[in-house]
Amino acid sequence: MKVAVIGAAGGIGQALSLLLKINLPENSILSLYDTNPMTPGVAKDLSHIPTSIQVEGYSGDDGLKNTIKDANVIIICAGIARKPGMDRADLFNNNANTVKYIIENIAEISPNACIGIITNPINTLVALAAEVLKKANIYDKRKLFGITTLDIIRAEDFIAEEKGIPAEYVHISVIGGHSGKTILPVLSQVQGVKFTEEEVIELTKRIQNAGTEVIEAKAGSGSATLSMAHAASIFCVSLVKALLGKQGIIENAYVDGGNPCSPFFTQPLLLGVHGIERVLPFGELSPFEEKTKQDMIKILHADIQKGIDFIKTK
Repeated sequence: MKVAVIGAAGGIGQALSLLLKINLPENSILSLYDTNPMTPGVAKDLSHIPTSIQVEGYSGDDGLKNTIKDANVIIICAGIARKPGMDRADLFNNNANTVKYIIENIAEISPNACIGIITNPINTLVALAAEVLKKANIYDKRKLFGITTLDIIRAEDFIAEEKGIPAEYVHISVIGGHSGKTILPVLSQVQGVKFTEEEVIELTKRIQNAGTEVIEAKAGSGSATLSMAHAASIFCVSLVKALLGKQGIIENAYVDGGNPCSPFFTQPLLLGVHGIERVLPFGELSPFEEKTKQDMIKILHADIQKGIDFIKTK
């Protein structure tokens, strides 16, 4: 398997590349690209870690094409991160052209690759990517993912903290989208834990606003990088293992999954050799969760339409 990381010299990219160098299946190839000329140095640095993962690094004009050629999985974390006072619209205006350019190159050079998008705003940029792929007549909805695993690991940590239990024993599904009120942790389905109505409201709000927590704690000097890298590595390694034939791998992601709620929606997926093997139901929601889901739909639809319109006007 060849895994490409686009934006590999950034705060998320370097940490993600380190985790993939350690955790990818044996004899995988890890190919790194960034416009930053230090990227080959990042690859050289990682290559000194004794695993069987081969690492290569590129920058410059032809670097992107070399990185994505023959890739099985391409993870996009290029673009700017959210800063204090910046809303999702600001992020989109900065990152839309970057993601469009990358996806256009993937369509040309590596049309069969699975694509995982980390760059925010995911709600909008995944829809944008789908439109680019449709224009190129190679769209396969089984192979395009918005990586939202960060919402899950945050939720598991916050629940463990709230209830005084080891985080390793907490498992939760987070559905919907990947920003603010579109993030819906399904607390009613967490096994072995009971929540008061007040705890559900407060935990949901904290999980939805966890990104701002990090930005404020970093005093405006950055956003989530290490936790995001860890989350992305979990999803990426799971996807690679599924592509190699390992069965029974389930991860949540923001996808075009035929959900009647929304054209794109985060929900559980059974991964397989072609990407998404089957979209799984997210189960019965509590009245609070059902209302939260209904309240988010208008926001989610507007986010998606913004990505579609961006490509239609180009």
